Amino acid sequence: MSSKRQQQSLELSFLMRIFLKLGFENFAWACRRLYCPVPKSALVLEVGSGGSPYFRANVLIDAYEETRERHWAPFIKDRPSVLGYGESLPFKDKIFDFVIASHVLEHSSDPEKFLNELQRVAKAGYIETPDAFMERINPYWDHRSEVTIRDGVLLVRKKSMWQQDSELVELYESRAKSLITQSVIPKYPFIFHTRFYWKDHIPYVIQNPKVDSSWDPPRIAQTTQLHNSMRAKLGRLGLWFARAFFSQRKRNKQLQLINLLLCPSCRSSQLEMKENEIICNGCSKQYHVTHGVPNMMNT
Repeated sequence: MSSKRQQQSLELSFLMRIFLKLGFENFAWACRRLYCPVPKSALVLEVGSGGSPYFRANVLIDAYEETRERHWAPFIKDRPSVLGYGESLPFKDKIFDFVIASHVLEHSSDPEKFLNELQRVAKAGYIETPDAFMERINPYWDHRSEVTIRDGVLLVRKKSMWQQDSELVELYESRAKSLITQSVIPKYPFIFHTRFYWKDHIPYVIQNPKVDSSWDPPRIAQTTQLHNSMRAKLGRLGLWFARAFFSQRKRNKQLQLINLLLCPSCRSSQLEMKENEIICNGCSKQYHVTHGVPNMMNT
């Protein structure tokens, strides 16, 4: 089998391929969250899991309890969970078999450090982002990079401001935005997103490493928030049942999180778990634990 066919086989589940063959690309896209090409024994981390974690992830990490960046959805913590930064992951080297980073790379102001951390803690993984073209015409307030794939390499272009081409965006919004966002993107989601599987290392290029993308996002009135309509509530309830059914709940409950962690300050794995805190015996730094969730922010 050619390397291209092997990559395609890795990227799509059997069910996804069936839906694509039938012409139902939107159904195939929805099924991607059910797919994780690892054995049952694999230990899987999700970085930036937010309010809708992948079912297969065993351990979750996010930097926020809730944030505008995910429309104020609360951080789901239904399995071993940690608060921490993607650019300084509080986990031991190669402790995970697989890491999922779905719609989080584009939020990082230091994508090189973020990608290096994914490689450090895991042996393989999956990265998903909006494609650079979609980001250019539909820029997000909190997205700091445009990401695409060329010849099996992840290309990252840091954004100097949230909107890179205001003239293009104005022309697009005045003529085509409603058609593209309401009809074209929902029908052809694979075209407008990157899906990138990697093993052993991530082949990537930061195209403009000297650009500073640590700018403050625009201060815009809170117009996006968690929907509380009956339909939205039923949707969240359905996701809860799906997570309960598809997740490795029994195994996740037995995981000892302390055995996976290291100190993001001094990189020591000599950590001691107490009731309300984790103490690093390497540098004496203390990390608070709230309802079983360690806050491993290095602040």
